[in-house]
Amino acid sequence: MSDFTTVAALPELEEAASPAPAKDTANNFNKAQNLWGLDMGGTKIEGVILKSAQEPEVLFRDRVPTEASQGYDHMLAQVARLVERMERAAGYRAEKIGMGTPGTTIPQSGLMKNCNTTALNGRPLRADLERLLRQKVTLANDANCFALAEARLGIVKQQFPNAKVVFGIILGTGVGGGLVVNGQVLEGFHGIAGEWGHNHLSEANGEPCFCGKTGCIESILAGPSLERYYAKQSGQARPLKEIMARATAGTDPAAAQTLDRLTHYFALAISAVVNVLDPDVIVIGGGVGNIPELYTTGVANISQHIIDHHFAAPVVQPLLGDSAGVFGAAYLAV
Repeated sequence: MSDFTTVAALPELEEAASPAPAKDTANNFNKAQNLWGLDMGGTKIEGVILKSAQEPEVLFRDRVPTEASQGYDHMLAQVARLVERMERAAGYRAEKIGMGTPGTTIPQSGLMKNCNTTALNGRPLRADLERLLRQKVTLANDANCFALAEARLGIVKQQFPNAKVVFGIILGTGVGGGLVVNGQVLEGFHGIAGEWGHNHLSEANGEPCFCGKTGCIESILAGPSLERYYAKQSGQARPLKEIMARATAGTDPAAAQTLDRLTHYFALAISAVVNVLDPDVIVIGGGVGNIPELYTTGVANISQHIIDHHFAAPVVQPLLGDSAGVFGAAYLAV
């Protein structure tokens, strides 16, 4: 069974579930080899135990609600609750655990920033978790975990195993990115490596963003930004999926303009990354990443914006879907 088949066949889990390990996996719990990962989202915290880095078979997977509205201390307690379940299933306490977060850790202070789960901002999350769990904890933001998962066991592992530099993009309600070099997340001095979503793109054609700039990539390419652009052009509000369908059908000039805007600015935004890093593979996740024209017209447009006017690196969709975050987090513990 391939690595992807192992992880892709997982059923959706109910938040109330507390599964015991299956009989055929119980003997595979091994403290020296297993990888433990957590993924903290706005609504749920998910945990997974993988057999090993070389054999990423799922031995345990469960989730609990984040309940962020009840505050920071309650969120930590929810993490501890999930880790306790993992310990009961495995029969041991892991020495280290990886965790994906909805924001970034400032390397110099250890404090969280840019978290859409705002209770985390300004908090020493890693230090508090290590004190609570009595384990070494490695944190990375959700985009980095996405990129790491696709590099280590997803589309890159399956189709481009010799790739050294992987740029993982999340194009959805927001825009983020993560960099993996030689199988390891690249965080950077400020902890923001890969955060291309807030590079300046076009002040004249963009919107104000929460980051403080006008015309950053997120303000142009994020799904809600595309929907607002269409509404401004047409005078009607429609969901992005419908806008793209109307553009493809050729029945709506404003929809066609919205699609052209997406493919043009996508290529312009990616070209800056290519000129600096020249990644071996680019993986696009998120809802906007499902638009086929990104991989045809959008990719074709990149060449005109890069230094040698020839772009041939693969730009692909991910294999792991919503599972990428927690699996990437597990590989932080390698």
